[in-house]
Amino acid sequence: MPKQKTQILYIHGGMTFKNKKNYLHWLKHREISIDKKARWHDDYLEKKLGPNFQIIRPKMPLLENAKYSDWVIHFERYFPYLKNNAILIGASMGGMFLAKYLSENKFAKKLLSVYLVCPPFDNTLYGEDLVGGFKLTSNLSLLEKNCKKITLLFAKNDDVVPVSHAKKYAAKLKQANIVIYKHIPGHFKISEFPEIIKMIKSDVTK
Repeated sequence: MPKQKTQILYIHGGMTFKNKKNYLHWLKHREISIDKKARWHDDYLEKKLGPNFQIIRPKMPLLENAKYSDWVIHFERYFPYLKNNAILIGASMGGMFLAKYLSENKFAKKLLSVYLVCPPFDNTLYGEDLVGGFKLTSNLSLLEKNCKKITLLFAKNDDVVPVSHAKKYAAKLKQANIVIYKHIPGHFKISEFPEIIKMIKSDVTK
């Protein structure tokens, strides 16, 4: 009988805007590139984790003008396909989304581990509005009840989510493991992320 693959559900980041005027201004002035960028959460995960893992990447609705309620609907559509002992990874606003959802809802399946990569904690970002219903509740305890192994990963020199957000999560999540990297530049815009690969493989081995 073939070994069951470990599922990893990855939730990407996104943006929110207070109003359409701000959104249109961003569309007109954002940086554009035609070059393909190698990112750690793309093919790198498959290459380094190997055939015993299944990477699931939902494309969340309106990621550049996101609404939490829309993301919840799309997120829950994947639940029938998830097996027990799945791993959840959320990056940037995707991490905040998982933090909010898992702190407000009992998850449908047993989780092996949860990784939140540079998740914002509140609306104190550099030059960005964090609205759209993503605000966290004051009590995050259900998040830790949903999964015993929660790891939050931050970069000391993140130019989008200040490292101070790590301390805010630490005050709310007493059992979570919080790691702050000094060598990772900016907002985790890296092509390789061996640290998370090692942790994921360790989760499965244990």
